[in-house]
Parts: sequence; structure tokens; C-alpha cells
Amino acid sequence: MADIATIERLDGAGKKVLVRVDFNVPLADGVVTDDTRIRAALPTIQKLVGEGAKVILMSHLGRPSGTGYEEAFSLAPVAARLSELLGQEVIFAEDTVGPDAQAKAAALEDGQVLLLENLRFDKREKKNDPEFAQALAALADVYVNDAFGTAHRAHASTAGVAEYLPACAGYLMQKEVDTLTGMLDNPKRPFVAILGGSKVSDKIKVIDALMDKADVLIIGGGMCFTFLLAQGYEVGTSLKEEDWVERAAQMIQKAQDKGVKLLLPVDVVVADKFAEDAEVATVSVNAIPADMMGLDIGPETAAIYAEAIAGAATVFWNGPMGVFEMKPFAAGTRAVADAVAENTAADTIIGGGDSVAAVNKFDLADQMTFISTGGGASMELVQGEALPGVEALRVTVA
Repeated sequence: MADIATIERLDGAGKKVLVRVDFNVPLADGVVTDDTRIRAALPTIQKLVGEGAKVILMSHLGRPSGTGYEEAFSLAPVAARLSELLGQEVIFAEDTVGPDAQAKAAALEDGQVLLLENLRFDKREKKNDPEFAQALAALADVYVNDAFGTAHRAHASTAGVAEYLPACAGYLMQKEVDTLTGMLDNPKRPFVAILGGSKVSDKIKVIDALMDKADVLIIGGGMCFTFLLAQGYEVGTSLKEEDWVERAAQMIQKAQDKGVKLLLPVDVVVADKFAEDAEVATVSVNAIPADMMGLDIGPETAAIYAEAIAGAATVFWNGPMGVFEMKPFAAGTRAVADAVAENTAADTIIGGGDSVAAVNKFDLADQMTFISTGGGASMELVQGEALPGVEALRVTVA
């Protein structure tokens, strides 16, 4: 991030620092059930607190309507959890730019932390409304963006605010961008990319980009059935995108032309319905029953994929191999997760989204080199897209 201002250059002493964090965390009965994203922001927050900054945090949570307060999406439980993690009280504002936020921001003392209420309670946030961005900026002297997970959105808190305050990247933002761009620009080889998920149409740009970078490309998840169709196989009632079969065939040809080893399933786990109690069988990809759907890669495929992963020096993984949330269809994703974890010599990068949920479910997170906090943002960065939240930091220097 040589051309982007970073937090190392910021002395927060006595300054009001507005920090965009990604506290979009799961809640149950008013309690945070997974604090991974909160913990990821701690280094930036602790640096500022340690310097004596007056820290004002802002985030979204969930998808409220944008017409005002909704209890189910309040950040109050997040403030409580952050207080525990920081070991000090986190003051909570009951609005974002209203009287309570203004009064509490004005009253902050050096080293104190304030968390504003959910940004998306105000519809102007997602519209990148200049008036809303200015109101946020008016609370502080300096802006820090540490929310990589929302960097692909041009919202008031991720892009707009940077037009009105000196701006820089926090530690998490810096680490995310440096790690992902470093992987793409100069990977240790062999570089093995693993892509799963449901649709080819969602991942085609990522597949295309990684085809230019990777030595081995592994395909799993629901999108593999569109590739299998392109190879001439029947896929029963499996998820498929007929309109993308020709494009999948072009990707298979591109891999051959570029000398990229493209691995597709040779066997799959099929079921008569999408349910835990479904009738399940493991079949070769040339023998998928017409009345059954594929919901996971099979054991032979898992072994082939694991062997490829074992030989990698860099591994990038985004997307599960099957419906890992259901026990009958979790084995493929588990096998890939185990293989990535067991390759301790490689740089192993988990590209956000369901892959993160999988490594957490299988209790393997601490065995990965890097876990991205941003599914959509990491995918757009891999695709070569400009991220508005990052581009905004090129404008000003703190």
C-alpha cells in the first residue's frame, strides 16, 4: 500500500479519530455469537487508545430498512462485547449523527472509545449521501478506514467521509490489501486456487483472473455441475446454469491453452432432496441419477484435491465444496479444509465468506496463514476491481 496513507503515519494523541470498522457480526438473543470481526479491529483501536486518541467507531450490522431504529440490528450488544475485549467501557451512542452522537463525541476524553449506532439505520449511508458523510466527518479530526469487508461499497462511511477529513488505512485494511495483492502479484509456487460456491456466474471473473495466476485451479460446490455439463455429463437435478455451459467450456479450454491444471470432480455425493434426512449415495460423475442432485464432492475427488493442495506453496480458497452446513454433505469441504490446514509449509489464504465459516466450524482457523474478513471485497480485489473504500484513501494523507 505504498501509495495509500496508513495508520503508522498517524499520531492520534488528542485527536478525535473516526474509524470505520466492520462489526457486522452474528447475534442471538442480544449476544454476539462470533466476535472474529471485532477482534480483527482490535490492533487499530488499541493503537489509537494507547496514543490518547478520542476514538469514534462506526459500522453497519445486517440489512435494516434504513428508516430508523430496529432493535434486531442495534449495535448495542457489540459495544458490550467490545468493552470486554478492550478491558474498558465503550460508550454507546443511540444514533449515528444525531444529538446523542454529537454530545457523546464532543464529551470524549483522551483514550476513550465511542461506538455509534448502526449506520444503515439511515438510508443516506448506502447512497453515499454527501450531507450524511459531512455529518459523520464533523464528529472528528481524522478518518481511518479499517473495514476491508465493506471496501467494495461506495457508501458514505467507506468513501464519502474521506473527502472531508484526512484519511488513512487501519492495520486490518492494510494487511488485507497487502496479503491479497501480494498473493496475486508474486505468489510462491506452485500456487493452488480452490473455488467453490453455488454459481459459475458469481465466480466467472474470479476464475478468469486466477486462471492467469494459478498453477492449479480446483473447482467444487454447486458451480462444478455447470462445468460437468460442459464436459458432456448429465447432472440430474443438480444446480446448474444452462446459460453458462458454453462459458464453462471456454474456461476448460483456456486452462488447457495456458497450461493450468484444472481439477473437476470425478465423483459426487448425490441425494434425492435438499435435506439432512435425504437418501444419499456416492456416484461417479458419469453416473448421476436423473432424479438426484449433487450436494458434495465425493471421497475420490476429495483425495485428488487434497493431494494437489499438499503440493502447494501458496493456497487461496474461496467457497465450500458442498452444502457443508448439513452433515451428510460436509465431508468434501472438511477434507479440503484439513488439507489446507495440514500444509504448514504453504501460505494459506482463506478468501472470506463461507470458507471462513467452514474453517471456523471445523476449528481450523488458527492453522491458516491468513483469513480475510471480506468475502465480496476479497473477490473483487482478486478480480482486479478497484475498491472504492481503498481508492478513497489515495485522495488524502493523514
